[in-house]
Amino acid sequence: MTTTEKAAAPVDKTTEAKMPEAVITDEMIASMKARAGVDLRIDHSINNEEATRIAVIKFAGGIGDVNPLWTDAEHAAKSDFGAPVAPPSFVIGCFSGIQFGWPGLGAFHNATQAHFHQPVYWGDTITATCCYDGFTGPRPSKFAGQMVTDHFVNSYRNQHDELVAEIDWQVVNFERGSAKSRSKAAASDSGKPELVLPHPWQEEEIREVEARVLSETPRGAQARYWEDVEVGDPIQTLTKGPIGLTDEVAFIAGGGTPIPRLKAHAAALVDYQTHPAWSFRDPVMGSSEPIYAVHYNKAAANAMGVAFQYDVGFQRQCWQTQLLTNWCGDQGWVRDCSSEYRGFVYLSDVVTLGGEVTGKSVTSDGEHVVELRTFARNQRGADVMPGAATIALLSRDEQSPVARRARTK
Repeated sequence: MTTTEKAAAPVDKTTEAKMPEAVITDEMIASMKARAGVDLRIDHSINNEEATRIAVIKFAGGIGDVNPLWTDAEHAAKSDFGAPVAPPSFVIGCFSGIQFGWPGLGAFHNATQAHFHQPVYWGDTITATCCYDGFTGPRPSKFAGQMVTDHFVNSYRNQHDELVAEIDWQVVNFERGSAKSRSKAAASDSGKPELVLPHPWQEEEIREVEARVLSETPRGAQARYWEDVEVGDPIQTLTKGPIGLTDEVAFIAGGGTPIPRLKAHAAALVDYQTHPAWSFRDPVMGSSEPIYAVHYNKAAANAMGVAFQYDVGFQRQCWQTQLLTNWCGDQGWVRDCSSEYRGFVYLSDVVTLGGEVTGKSVTSDGEHVVELRTFARNQRGADVMPGAATIALLSRDEQSPVARRARTK
């Protein structure tokens, strides 16, 4: 702004953003029951279809994964994969989820179960499908009057029609207006100290966190043998944060989970005219913004009944998967992992992921696996993502789990 320009009078910032509000009705329930078992149209929410070199590198950067297995072709060619590959969670960057049904209700992604069957190589084409598997509820909630939980199943196939991965995920839908009023009442009546957001970090605390982040390197080519792992062993940690706006932007730019894809200007307004429930009016900027903006826009988060911008559920799932690939090394294989999203991860939070070995076994097809319990704790000590995983590890004198799945050229 030049010296002759004057800032415009600000829009009244006390005005709250307004999102569509509705209550669960018998008509809604009947409509959603009729859709159970339907394969959904997902074209508007597919973010990537090809695992190009740049697409994989951008996705790895967007989740903060520094493993050269995903980004260095020469390094990957020397691994048991035999060629450059994508992180297992790359399929989430192809398609994660959609806004579906229950018009006027708020929604939170609350749990995921991921199953990884085959590696995704650079150059692969991924075709995603999504089946609506019905819902449970409605049920009463202290948070929001009534709630229902949707169940979805995503499948991902490559150009050879091989099933690469399956992801089951759940979304809690709630009466948004009731949630906001109850949230305000709970905050005033709780008697607990008010949550300060953004978190008031001291510079020395941030430096300590950043030093920890830089020290948490992937195991890489160093083998982790099944025989050397014991029940009760802790796994190495993975730290994320302090989480900032650019972390969310990088996740989106890397193929993250805008639902539907983010657009600008006329392209966005055409969508919002067709689907009014996809957007709201920002009270400060005057712009039409997507509901997805709760992850980077405070007015949107407040309209959802949340105090501050917060992370994406599938983003957190990618962090758990990175924790596991860091630990098992380049010869191990993450067979499946699951998480529950309990509590919000706000921008400015620091989350430390870790876990321990809870079991060992050999599968019916001779693969040596370990079971893990995982956690993701914020700086306030809350486990915001308890989870579990099954990982196939290298056994001495056996073919590695990766070699078993590697594509023969």
